[in-house]
Amino acid sequence: MTTMRLVRHFRFLAMLVCVGSAQIAPGCGLAAPALMPQPVFYQPRPGSPALTGGVRVVWQGTRSALLDRAVARFSRRLAMLSARDAAPGQAAGLTLRIRCVTTDPAMLSIHMKEHYHLQTDATGATLEADGPAGVLRGLSTLLQLVERRESGPVLDAAVIDDKPRFAWRGVMVDVSRHFMSVAALERQLDMMELTRLNVLHLHLSDGQGFRVESRLYPRLQQVAAHGEYYTQRQIRELVAHAAERGIRIVPEFDTPGHSYALLQAYPQYAAQPVTTPMDPKRVVRAAMDPTNPQTYVFLARLYHEMASLFPDAYFHVGGDEVRPDEWTGNPHIAAFMKQYGYADVAALQATFTQRVYAMLAREGKIMMGWDELIDAPVPSSIVIEPWRGSRYTVAAATAGHPVVVSAGYYLDLLLPAAEHYRVDPLDPHGNGLPPDLVARANAPALNAFTLDPAARMTPELAGHVMGAEAPLWTEIVTEEMLDARLWPRCAALAERFWSPASVRDETSLALRLPVVQSELEILGNRATADTHGMMARVAPDDTPPLSVLLSVTSPARNYAHNHVFGPSRVAPTATPRPLDQAADIATPDSFEAAAFGRDARAYLAGQHDLMAGLRARLENWRDNDTRLRDMAVHDPALREVLPASALLAQLAQAGLDALGGASAGSWRARADAAVGTAQAQFDASRSLLRVRTMPQPAGDLLQDITPGIALLVQATDLQH
Repeated sequence: MTTMRLVRHFRFLAMLVCVGSAQIAPGCGLAAPALMPQPVFYQPRPGSPALTGGVRVVWQGTRSALLDRAVARFSRRLAMLSARDAAPGQAAGLTLRIRCVTTDPAMLSIHMKEHYHLQTDATGATLEADGPAGVLRGLSTLLQLVERRESGPVLDAAVIDDKPRFAWRGVMVDVSRHFMSVAALERQLDMMELTRLNVLHLHLSDGQGFRVESRLYPRLQQVAAHGEYYTQRQIRELVAHAAERGIRIVPEFDTPGHSYALLQAYPQYAAQPVTTPMDPKRVVRAAMDPTNPQTYVFLARLYHEMASLFPDAYFHVGGDEVRPDEWTGNPHIAAFMKQYGYADVAALQATFTQRVYAMLAREGKIMMGWDELIDAPVPSSIVIEPWRGSRYTVAAATAGHPVVVSAGYYLDLLLPAAEHYRVDPLDPHGNGLPPDLVARANAPALNAFTLDPAARMTPELAGHVMGAEAPLWTEIVTEEMLDARLWPRCAALAERFWSPASVRDETSLALRLPVVQSELEILGNRATADTHGMMARVAPDDTPPLSVLLSVTSPARNYAHNHVFGPSRVAPTATPRPLDQAADIATPDSFEAAAFGRDARAYLAGQHDLMAGLRARLENWRDNDTRLRDMAVHDPALREVLPASALLAQLAQAGLDALGGASAGSWRARADAAVGTAQAQFDASRSLLRVRTMPQPAGDLLQDITPGIALLVQATDLQH
């Protein structure tokens, strides 16, 4: 199925799903065809204008160079989505009327005006917005109204009124563990603009690398960057690229923990000795010495320099996961704590935090950090980012802190989009997930994440929550994997952070997500292209059989694929393993498996015309095992996927036997065994606790057709 046929197909399916979400106008039983995020108000109208190429803009109100460039981007993207561009001398096919009420003095701040009103009809499109950011958001929605019909492309006619639920809607990208080029980050900013996300949080320093040029401390790029860093000019250009799209960039320079790379360059500020080359056992442990007065001189100068590169009001200092023995194991620090009455490491870190807070206040910055900062009293104006569960969201809000939630949105857990989508930033307990799911692989003991049964998210406390963001830690994510690890799940979370809280329909999400991802790829997202490139290296002689397997499998979850603990643990080495396994290529969301599951349910509900299509898919999956085994004789890299391929063939045969109406007998025993094995593999990585105690499937691949096969097999009980 071609890309545009896929888009049309899923648009039609999405029209069949009524989302009791965004406000649908009276008399309208249909949801927007594939809008993501869902708008606050949507009403379809008659009179969809044809797109013949080119855009004529009629300006009213405020106009600026930023808006002119935004319209130019819109015009290029419209031509790509519609496959129509104006021929020389041809009159523009779309009239776009834009009225921007004000220049918005709060533009590119937490208070920027993002409300817009959009109407499309036979006369064209009219966009009214409270400020430039609202124009940008409206233009992104307008692109999602493009529909390719047999008669040619049109703009779906509708009335939309929209504004965000949360002011802070972010993505965090860790560029320390794996460096990401400026081009890769600019591409993510483009995708963020298209989905109405508005904060890029860059994790710029950690144990593996310090990634920004410092002219005051040049050893940071000479030693700590390991040859990969952004020049100050590149940072300014990246900030400008984001600003053009109504996106703020918030930098993070993590201290006092997670500082191994920084301390390799300047070991005089370390609490414990650091070595060069990198010690894989200590890379996540090294911390700065908070009792050394020169530590604060160094940080004040460094933060002053870095603050000048990032104009945003917010400055993230990390503050997470300081290992107590980094400080208590140093006799000087231990004596200092005893002399000055520090009861524990949290109390000493609070003093460190207060001094850093004062530094940033002098720079005019608002300090931000992870939820460990509230383990001891710190100034209430510090923005807290809870990552260990909603217990910390409630605790931070109760203490008067502004809050940006990331618990429940860790993309490196490799959970499918729906798992994150059902988590709301204001969920009262655990952000909808068991507490151990939100712990990272290098986190302390699991009892640190138990929920406080007394924690309650009241309306007053909810007022402290500015929004949320989705972090992607990159221990096992290269630049080539970046697009596929962020998208389309970030699009689903863009909806969670923008749309009304009532937008919760996972069936609608599943129908719209492939459409949105297809459109993003037309507009520059490289998820599919880079995935195919990785497959070509693993299977250079014949890619399709591996592609078939990976189209219906997903990687093991909850850090099982990281292999950092449990029965699957692999000891860390100075040189990390290459990320070229099949599970590195597989994506958390299988659209093909989801479509198979929908068709299986529809078939069992009486749509028997789906039988042929179901059988064709099952036969392909069954027979693919033979093709892969033949290839593995010559391509040893494929041997790790053979157990997963064999199980896929067994599941497919179980589905075929169920569709064939086989009577009870040996086929059922084989089918139950295959389904049971696949379900047990899902169960093994269902949580961090299980990953710590249970072995994982060979190749770290999960069988995403399992639910559909289980339905078909179980249905035979009703037939006999």
